[in-house]
Amino acid sequence: MLKKFLKPTTLTNQISLAVLLLRLGLAGLMIPHGYNKLQSFLAGVHDFPDPLHVSPMVSQGLTIFAEFFCSLLLIIGLFTRLASVVLIICMGVVALVIHGDDPLGDKEQALLYLTGFVAIFLTGPGKYSLDTRLFK
Repeated sequence: MLKKFLKPTTLTNQISLAVLLLRLGLAGLMIPHGYNKLQSFLAGVHDFPDPLHVSPMVSQGLTIFAEFFCSLLLIIGLFTRLASVVLIICMGVVALVIHGDDPLGDKEQALLYLTGFVAIFLTGPGKYSLDTRLFK
């Protein structure tokens, strides 16, 4: 039984398992970033970068939406491509605007997340997702 689970029989299963792992891993690691920002927001701390010039409070809210709520959507595989687009934009702003003039080491984490979220966008949710169950 374990051998069958560890060695999927078709490429489709392997790809779906890989996409599931990518979704769970990236989103699971992103959630604490968003959760910390959410706690600061709820505590009334709005000292946040404003790269889009929409106000620090709005920038913080948009970042929380992306990092926390869109990551939750990725974990359950609901609205996967839409959620990944929001995260792609967020990580693009972090890497290219917030850390745009910084050395590669300072923007490396955002670029890694960006790359993973682009991969999720391109592959879609895979068969182990709510998207597949709800939107066949």
